[in-house]
Amino acid sequence: MLLLNQTEVTPASFILNGIPGLEDMHVWISFPFCSMYAVAVVGNCGLLYLIFFEDSLHRSMYYFLAMLSFTDLVMCTASIPKTLCIFWFYLKEISFNDCLVQMFFIHTFTGMESGVLMLMALDRYVAICYPLRYSTILTNPVIAKAGLATFLRAVVLIIPLVFITKQLPYCRGNMIRHTYCDQLSVAKVSCGNIKVNIVYGLMIALLIGGFDILCITVSYTMILRAVVSLSSADARQKAFSTCTAHICAIIFSYGPAFFCFFLNRFGDHVIHPSCLIIVANIYLLLPPTMNPVVYGVKTKQIRDCVIRILSRSKDEKHS
Repeated sequence: MLLLNQTEVTPASFILNGIPGLEDMHVWISFPFCSMYAVAVVGNCGLLYLIFFEDSLHRSMYYFLAMLSFTDLVMCTASIPKTLCIFWFYLKEISFNDCLVQMFFIHTFTGMESGVLMLMALDRYVAICYPLRYSTILTNPVIAKAGLATFLRAVVLIIPLVFITKQLPYCRGNMIRHTYCDQLSVAKVSCGNIKVNIVYGLMIALLIGGFDILCITVSYTMILRAVVSLSSADARQKAFSTCTAHICAIIFSYGPAFFCFFLNRFGDHVIHPSCLIIVANIYLLLPPTMNPVVYGVKTKQIRDCVIRILSRSKDEKHS
């Protein structure tokens, strides 16, 4: 009887409604989404290629950047292809289990991105405050263990959230007012009590986002103190310049994340749902799109590698 009741309140599939109120604009909205996704895939794959094959980039800073690029690729690929299918081909149906899998990957890798940004802040702290011990502190095994710990932290925290969402009774239909399976949007379809989802979601935000932001803040406070104490203006400028790309990555990631987090929980009656959904998609698209661009422009070693590869390719064509 329990199995029968569970079957009755668990839909075989959900319908992702896209952006409510802007259905006629879906095709037009898809163009910037598709363009940003293309830039994200090409840019992050390019960064991974450079870091993997260029010996000059085999350093801890670039290993963390490779983690960030891989995380960004998975994060946007978990959602944007399905979103484009909704916009272009009206393929709105997604099976119940596929929805849970998508939810797991999106939330796990957004948590992973926050952790990687925190590790990159610690990397900059060690590089600026302990330059002589930099290579001995951040060895390859330490970097690998730090990356693995960040991934496992996200997995361990997100799996219970997916399990809780799976156990909810869904007797209000199967229409999700979103372009992807966001945990809160899926839970709102349920006719059960979703307080546990809301409280646990807030706890995850504090354990991941709150802890990482605290570590980033402390790291940059120590960096600022160390840089200000330098006597040479050139040395101060050089030290600050090594952090510029990372600060931009933090802004691109945490800016939309804060906006999305607070609007989802407190802005339902203030802002139209279509705006919330657009912001949620920007949250998944903006960091993967801008991070490779910013690091490509701001990091001299990456620029030099790109120029060297292009020059080599040009010489091969002329020969």
